[in-house]
Amino acid sequence: MKFSEQWLRAWVNPALSSDELAHLLTMAGLEVEENEAAAPAFTNVFVAEVLSVTKHPDADRLNVCSVNVGEAEAVQIVCGAPNVKPGIRIPCARIGAVLPGDFKIKQAKVRGVESFGMLCSGDELGIPDGVDGLLVLPTDAPVGAPIRDYLQLDDRLLMLKLTPNRTDCLSIKGIAREVAALTGTVQSPVAIAAVQPKNDDVRSVTLGSTDACPRYAGRVIRNINQAATTPDWMKQRLARSGIRSISATVDVTNYVLLEQGQPMHAFDLAKLDGGITARYAKAGETIKLLNDKELALEADMLVIADDKKPVALAGIMGGGDTGVTEATRDIFLESAFFAPNVIAGKARRLGFSSDSSHRFERGVDFGACRDALERATQLVLEICGGEAGPVVEQIAELPARKPVLLRVSRVAKVLGVALSADEIVAILNRLGLATVVSGDAITVTPPSYRFDIEIEEDLIEEVARVFGYDNVPVAASNAKLSMLPQSGNARGKAALKDILVARDYQEAINYAFVEEKWEADFAGNAAPIKLINPIASQMSVMRSTLFGGLVNALKHNLNRKQERVRLFELARVFHGVAADAQSEKIAGLAWGSREPEQWGAGKERVDFYDVKADVEALIAPRIAEFRRASHPALHPGRSADVVLGGVVIGVIGELHPKWVQQYELGNAPVLFEIDVAALLAVDKVEAKAVSRFQPVRRDLALVVDEYVAVAELLSVFSDVKSPFITGIELFDVYRGKGVDEGKKSLAFKVLMQDTHKTLTDEEVDGVVAKLIRQGEKCGATLRA
Repeated sequence: MKFSEQWLRAWVNPALSSDELAHLLTMAGLEVEENEAAAPAFTNVFVAEVLSVTKHPDADRLNVCSVNVGEAEAVQIVCGAPNVKPGIRIPCARIGAVLPGDFKIKQAKVRGVESFGMLCSGDELGIPDGVDGLLVLPTDAPVGAPIRDYLQLDDRLLMLKLTPNRTDCLSIKGIAREVAALTGTVQSPVAIAAVQPKNDDVRSVTLGSTDACPRYAGRVIRNINQAATTPDWMKQRLARSGIRSISATVDVTNYVLLEQGQPMHAFDLAKLDGGITARYAKAGETIKLLNDKELALEADMLVIADDKKPVALAGIMGGGDTGVTEATRDIFLESAFFAPNVIAGKARRLGFSSDSSHRFERGVDFGACRDALERATQLVLEICGGEAGPVVEQIAELPARKPVLLRVSRVAKVLGVALSADEIVAILNRLGLATVVSGDAITVTPPSYRFDIEIEEDLIEEVARVFGYDNVPVAASNAKLSMLPQSGNARGKAALKDILVARDYQEAINYAFVEEKWEADFAGNAAPIKLINPIASQMSVMRSTLFGGLVNALKHNLNRKQERVRLFELARVFHGVAADAQSEKIAGLAWGSREPEQWGAGKERVDFYDVKADVEALIAPRIAEFRRASHPALHPGRSADVVLGGVVIGVIGELHPKWVQQYELGNAPVLFEIDVAALLAVDKVEAKAVSRFQPVRRDLALVVDEYVAVAELLSVFSDVKSPFITGIELFDVYRGKGVDEGKKSLAFKVLMQDTHKTLTDEEVDGVVAKLIRQGEKCGATLRA
C-alpha cells in the first residue's frame, strides 16, 4: 500500500515527524518499506504566466518569452519548449535557482538574446508528467507562488509492506484508524452523507449465491459528463499512490478504493441488459475483461451478470464490453462484498492480479459497502454532474464476528507486563473493538473490517503492539541453567558444515521446489511430487536430490565470471509426502582449479580424488569404502557409491558429460551427496598411549587383475587382526614393463608399531605374510 503522507495527515495529524511516523507504523506491525520524497529538492522556482511569445531572431526552435513572475515588471526568458504559448501558467526557475542534479540557473545569452531564468518541464523538476514540453499548470494557479507549496511537493511517499492478515490497512481510512489508536490523536474522517435520489431509475439486484456474495449494492447515475476533467488534487493523490489517471468516473472508483478500502466498478448502463445477478459462471460462458484478456469461465468463478451475459469477473476485474467510455452518459455504480475464499487464488490462476482481487481475497469491510457507494456517488456528482437514482441493495447472511475471550491474567503472563482491565479495554476500544468486562475476562467482538481476530492470542498481539514493544520492560531471566548431557558418539549438523567450510566450501541455500526437468536429469525421477499451487512455473515439483540446485548455483556463478566454485548444501529431500519419505542430505560441488590462483601452485583442475578427500573428512574418524556405481547425474566411469558399515550412504562422482554440455558448464564439476543421519554418529574417542618405539614400514607390491578395486584389497587386509598394524595405505599404481597386460601393480605402505617393545623381524615378517595370504583371496600375487 503506497500513499501520500499529506493525504494521511488530512485524516489524522499526530505531532510526529515523517521518520517518527514511519517508525511508529513499523513497530506496530505495519512495516514501512519505503519512505521517500514526493519530489527531489530544488529552490527558487515559482508559478509564472507567459505574457507573449516571439520567435528567436537567430534560432528556428527557440522563442523569446515575456513572463510575469509576480513582480512589477515582466522578465525575458528564452525557451525551446514546443508547447509554450501566451496565457499558460508554468513553473519558472529564477536566477539563482538550483534544480535537481545540482543544475544552477544563471543569467545567460542564448544565441545573442538575454535570458533571465528558465521555464521548466516536469522532468526538469523531478516530477515527470509524460508531456513533451513545459509543465502546464491550471489557469487559476497563483502567479508568484512557490511551486513547491502550490504542488505540495514537500510530501513524503510511504510504502507499507503489509502481512496478508491486515487488509484493513489497505486504505487511508484504515491507516488513519491505526495511527489514531497508536497516538491517541483525534481523527478527521471524510463526512459521508446519503445522496438524495433525483430520479427513480433502478436496476434489480439478485444474489444467486449468497455464500459467495452476501451483500451487493448499486445505483444508477444518469446524464454524467464523462469528458469532465479529474480535479488536480485527486490526480495528485492517485499518482502518489501509484495509480495513473484514466477518466473521471474510473478515477473516482480508484480514489474510493484507496480512501475507503472498498473496490468498486462502474458499468456503462446502456450496455447492460436487464438486472444484475451475482452468480457462479455457467458452462460455456466467456468474458472479455478490461485488460483485453478473453476468458473461458470455469464453474468455480463468481461473475456479475445481466440477463444475457457475464459483465464482470466478481472481485477481480470488470468486463471490457460494459466498461465506461468517452461516450458513456449513464452508469451503474456497484459496491459489494465477496467471500475471500471464493476470490482467493483465481487471479493467480488467470496469470494476472488487480487491486480489487488483492483486497477481496484477504477480506474487505462488509459493513462499509453502502458508505463507499455514497462516497463514490458524491464524488461523481461533484466532478461529472448527473442525477443519482436510489440505492438498490441485497443483503444475505454476512460473516459472523464471533466474540473472543481475553483474560487479563493471560495478557500479563504472555507480555510480562501487568496491565489492568481498564488499560486493556482502552487500547481495544481505540482499535474499534467492542468490549464487555466481567472480572478477569474481557469479551471482545471484532468489527466488520477485522478478519484477523479469531483467538485470544490475536487480541494479546493487538494489546502488545498498541502498548508498544519498546515499552515492554527488559527483565533478566530467572531460571536455573545447567549443562545438558552430550553424547560422545554423536555430533550436530553444524559440525558437518564447519568441516566443509574449513575445506574452502561455501554454503548454498536453495528452494525445495525445483524444475521437473531437474528431477529427470539429476535423479532419473520420472514421477516427482508435484505441487498443486506452485509459486512459479519453474518450481513445480519437490526435489529428491540436491544436485539440481547446486548445478544451477554453479551456472549462476559461471555467468558472473567466477573461475573457482565450491558449494555445499544441507537440506531435506522428498521421495514422498509421508514423514518417513523425507530425509536430510548434505551435498557438495567443486568446479575449477584445485587451489586458488597463486604463484606457488599450478592450475590443475579439481578431480574426483580431491572431492573424495573432502567426503572422507566428513566421515572421519570412520573409514568408508568407495565402490564403482552408476548414477543418472554422474559420469558412468567416474562415480562411486559411498559405503559405510556395508550400507550405501551416498554417491560421489563427476557430472555426466551430457549434462555438462546441456547446462553449458564448460568442464565437469565433481559432486557428492550423503545421508546426514549416517554422518551424525561417530565413534567415541578413546585415548591411546603414544609409543616410545620407532615404527616399522614395509612396502608391499601386489599384482592384481585390472578390474580389482583397491577397496577390495583393503577390505581383506582388515581381516588381519594384528595389534601391530597401525595403518595400510596405497602409495603407487603401476602399469607397464614388467607387469602383464590386463594387470596392474598396487604398492601399499604398511606401518607397524608396538607400545611396549621394538618389533622383531620375525613379528614383522609374520604380519606381512598374513597380508599376502589375504591378498591372494583377490587373486593378488607378490610382484617379483
